[in-house]
Amino acid sequence: MVAFGKKLKERSIQEWQGYYINYKLMKKKVNQYGRQLQGGNLERRQVLKDFSKMLDNQIEKVALFMLEQQGILASRLKRLRESHDALQEEPEISHIAYLKEGYRAVGQDLLKLLFFVEMNAIGVRKILKKFDKRFGYRFTNYYVKTRANHPYSELQQVYKHVGLGAVVGAVSRNLHELQNNQGSYLSIYDQPVLPLQDPVVDSIKAAVDRLTHSTNFLNFMAQHAFIMQQELPSPQDEEEAVEEDMRYHFMSLLLNLVNTFLYMVNTYIIVPTADDYSMSLGAAATVCGVVIGAMAVAQLFSSVYFSAWSNKSYFKPLIFSSIVLFIGNLLYALAFDFNSIAVLLIGRLFCGLGSARAVNRRYISDCVPLKIRMQASAGFVSASALGMACGPALAGLLQTRFKIYKLTFNQNTLPGWVMAIAWFMYLVWLAISFREPVLEPEESHSTSKDSNNSAVQDGNLESDIKQPLLITSEEIEEQVEDEDDSEEASEESRAPVNSIGAAYRLLTPSVKVQLLIYFMLKYAMEILLSESSVVTTYYFGWSTSSVAIFLACLGLTVLPVNIVIGSYISNMFEDRQILLVSEIMVCVGILFSFNVLVPYTVPQYVCCGLIMFVSAEVLEGVNLSLLSRVMSSRLSRGTYNGGLLSTEAGTIARVIADVTITVAGYFGRDMLLNVTLLPSLVTCVVSIVATCFTYNSLY
Repeated sequence: MVAFGKKLKERSIQEWQGYYINYKLMKKKVNQYGRQLQGGNLERRQVLKDFSKMLDNQIEKVALFMLEQQGILASRLKRLRESHDALQEEPEISHIAYLKEGYRAVGQDLLKLLFFVEMNAIGVRKILKKFDKRFGYRFTNYYVKTRANHPYSELQQVYKHVGLGAVVGAVSRNLHELQNNQGSYLSIYDQPVLPLQDPVVDSIKAAVDRLTHSTNFLNFMAQHAFIMQQELPSPQDEEEAVEEDMRYHFMSLLLNLVNTFLYMVNTYIIVPTADDYSMSLGAAATVCGVVIGAMAVAQLFSSVYFSAWSNKSYFKPLIFSSIVLFIGNLLYALAFDFNSIAVLLIGRLFCGLGSARAVNRRYISDCVPLKIRMQASAGFVSASALGMACGPALAGLLQTRFKIYKLTFNQNTLPGWVMAIAWFMYLVWLAISFREPVLEPEESHSTSKDSNNSAVQDGNLESDIKQPLLITSEEIEEQVEDEDDSEEASEESRAPVNSIGAAYRLLTPSVKVQLLIYFMLKYAMEILLSESSVVTTYYFGWSTSSVAIFLACLGLTVLPVNIVIGSYISNMFEDRQILLVSEIMVCVGILFSFNVLVPYTVPQYVCCGLIMFVSAEVLEGVNLSLLSRVMSSRLSRGTYNGGLLSTEAGTIARVIADVTITVAGYFGRDMLLNVTLLPSLVTCVVSIVATCFTYNSLY
């Protein structure tokens, strides 16, 4: 992976070299300012003023050239429009072909311009990030806040490119009109029956989407998987494409998705009956928090060893996962006949030790071709959502009781028996059908060309050596100067991190805030789901079937909500705006869930629970999307990757939430709701305040 300055030089359009931002010059200036500040030769105020002026000049150069090229493209489109109008009077096939080629040629040049803007937009983000790393993460906040909303903002020209949007629309509309039956009154604005199938327009649309971060249903769903999509187009040669196809195996991908689905079913199938099962074994109903949370506790450790194992194999960890989950569910089912809460908890711990979600995610990232990776990521999230809905629904159907010899089958044990059978059948299918992809020997130790095919966002293009607020040691100063002089970071600085501690040191304030938000939403969701059975039984006298229906309905909202947000809302608002509003809505849902003064009612519980759950689902998508943009590229690969960090943050949240439920049980069932909601409210308010402090760096 080369540094951004070298990447910019390699990928820039040669005839436009002089109009790109001078990233190398600005990077050297940053380090020069650092030395001058340390020596006392310069004041911080002067640094901000000088660097702001330099960056303004660089952005102005890009913006004016972009406007000049827009004018050239507009003139060409005007001439084509005149020829197009003449076609209405004397339609000729040769004339139509001529116009199509003309519009495609404009489209190709437009694509070059979009690529030019994209490279510069990434360069601006990179240099702001580098400045913040060196001087305390204050400059980006100031610069974006003062420039982005100003009426004469040239920064907005680079990131919003309204004029370019008009050119994109003209090319798309006219090509569509020429492709569709001549004489038809349908246009791109009228939702035509047949979508436009033109490679140029498809490429333009993809480039615009990358620039604006606009999205659709599949993109928004894929964000939840935290399998980051690459930002810059990286044309692959034929050899790389063939290698990707050889690694990809549809049945293996399907088995990974089935594993994801079954694990989520396994997680939530016990929620409606965990309190009854605990009481039948002589424990309090609120011990259900420990029973449910035991799986998450074990997952804290399993995520790490499965992530490490997936560096060498995918088949073996999946086999191991299936065997452990089979044993875990068997123990869970047998705990009733053993009359042992210990066996019950050991069974759930085994289930957590079999969590192979890290393997499922890594398989999609490493072995699925880029062209279908987004669909596979969306499939991963859909399988999780479907499993979350099916788990409680299945528990609601298992309302029967019978004995075979000395084994008891009832609503408490049947979830364990059903999942044990399911994992055994999956194990057989896996052994027969899974194909182990060929792994390169050095893949687990260094970034290779596959890392370009994996999900890498902004951090993909620089070495990401994290600096303290100011350079304080000669050793670190030499590291940074060597990076600037060589234009390419050392192999060590580009390699994946090898410990949780090293990964933590790469986290900027923006990343920490996004991880806090992820922790908050997982904590709030776990409180809502895990205590639902106890709360609804105490306040409303709900049966197991009623609880199962409620939880299943919550799970079923995931896909419709993502369709609405991904297809409409995310195209109208920025991710950071949706993030803040979603946090506030989660806070509102928590606030109105408290039982204060007036009697607690079903509509209050259901409506507040729905608001909390839906808002948290929306929040998760935009949160992980923003996290992928602000996270270091060194956390995109290897064992201790960004996906593992987010998984650990979410799992810790679930563990703490489940422990909170059990501890709150000592205050009595009448206090359970308020005691468990209070930490959720505090954490949510803290995350909102933290978001406001880092808001201007989330762009």
